[in-house]
Amino acid sequence: MDILRLSSHSDWITARESLSSGLRIGFVPTMGALHAGHLALVEQARQTCDLVVASIFVNPTQFNNPEDFAAYPLDLENDLRALDSVGCYAAYCPQVAEIYPDGATARTMDLGGLDSVLEGALRPGHFQGVATVVDRLFDLIQPDVAFFGQKDYQQVKVIERVAALRGGLPHIVACPIVREPHGLAMSSRNRRLSSAQREAGAAIFQALRFAEAELQAFPVPPRALKLEMRRIIQESGVLQVESIDFALAHSLTPITDGEAYLDRYPEPVQAFVSAYAGDVRLIDTHRIVSEGYVPDTEV
Repeated sequence: MDILRLSSHSDWITARESLSSGLRIGFVPTMGALHAGHLALVEQARQTCDLVVASIFVNPTQFNNPEDFAAYPLDLENDLRALDSVGCYAAYCPQVAEIYPDGATARTMDLGGLDSVLEGALRPGHFQGVATVVDRLFDLIQPDVAFFGQKDYQQVKVIERVAALRGGLPHIVACPIVREPHGLAMSSRNRRLSSAQREAGAAIFQALRFAEAELQAFPVPPRALKLEMRRIIQESGVLQVESIDFALAHSLTPITDGEAYLDRYPEPVQAFVSAYAGDVRLIDTHRIVSEGYVPDTEV
């Protein structure tokens, strides 16, 4: 393999000193167990950057459930081969002590309330853990641009906030969701699904597309739309819905009025679904109203 494996920050400093000055560095943070979605981030980074560094680090501070952390799949050698196959320059694979020299504890960052709504309300502390590790990785790698997938839509908003707190650097690029052929959003956790669970998981995206189509056809109040989405997802008996939420796409303000029509808000509307297939938690998201409402004004 040609990919450079970096075991420590000092390895990266040595590698960077050997490079020409002024190179545009792209960064793709991951927790490993890579799939085509991760590799698409690397490929997009290569289109606009001179070289790409990925990180592989399973971050303990973003897990609410210790069992979920313990069960997270690890496949480092295959991950390195996969990154090498798409032209990633280096993989930074640090130990916990390098990321958290004072112990694996999340900081409390000013995330503007993004960490306490939607997924943040379901997983208290999760986004503080995400923000802490990403901020630390940005410090260590010092990239110009960082690339993240939109499946974790709220996470992208949190990371954009982290970058803003850092003076706007690095620039954050949000990349489209990569899906399996039947529509299930790609995730490292999909490795833990049975074939029946994987097939049933396609119903999540079906429900999201149903919501978009319904709202394009005629106004539907959120309460009724959620009921039908829940029915579509749970119809097979394999999935159990945890949450279906709608929020303003830019500010992530949750939409709590069950009767107010979703096409009458000043921002586009994003839908969020979390569901369980056995003990595997699946999440997905989709823009169901593409434009904010602009009321008619008299001239």
